[in-house]
Amino acid sequence: MSELNLFKGLGHVVIEVSFALAPLLLFFLFFQVFFLKLPRKKITDILKGVVLTFFGLVLFLHGVHVGFLPFGEAMGHKFAALPYKWIIIPVGFLLGFVATFAEPAVRILNHEVDKVTAGYIPQRLMLLTLSLGVGISIALSMARVIYDLPLMYFVVPGYVLVLILSWFTSETFTAIAFDSGGVATGPMTVTFITALSLGLASAGDGPDSAIDGFGMIALVALAPILCVLILGVLYKLKERQNM
Repeated sequence: MSELNLFKGLGHVVIEVSFALAPLLLFFLFFQVFFLKLPRKKITDILKGVVLTFFGLVLFLHGVHVGFLPFGEAMGHKFAALPYKWIIIPVGFLLGFVATFAEPAVRILNHEVDKVTAGYIPQRLMLLTLSLGVGISIALSMARVIYDLPLMYFVVPGYVLVLILSWFTSETFTAIAFDSGGVATGPMTVTFITALSLGLASAGDGPDSAIDGFGMIALVALAPILCVLILGVLYKLKERQNM
């Protein structure tokens, strides 16, 4: 019975992933026939990658529905039942910090930044900066849910600070910062941490308490931007000292 439950809904996931990848594959084949003219070996490698991507997405998305979402919600309910709910704030920071290490998009961005800047902005430094940003944002999200704080208290001052910091850092760091906000909201963070936040919020007393669990992704997108911009300001100050 448990095995049947494990694979329940897998067919629906396969159909969703097929519809998602099919247009991309058709576009590629069209451009290959009329414009690209890539060699056969290259085509074979690309098609192998598409197949691996298909199975990877199917397994990941099904795993999210079977494991990540229920586990996150269960953790949220358990933490909500504790007499000292504040403990979820440092736990949220640790979960956000660790989850960023597993984000594929974060790894790719860090690699590209390191390559384009010729090591001027190292991968490890970028990874640590983004991890701190996501960890702080998750901690703030947990505090917002626990103490019923309005989302605008965080979003409006945060983006005002982003605009101010943009004037004091280089264009390179500004561009990287805004991309960082996008890659930080990847599948690992969104699936698990969102479920945790909603599970924590749904255990509240108010009729609309579950709604408080939303808005976390806005903070996750904002905090890495701020952290990278602050890093850019520190780089600029260091350069002025060395002049």
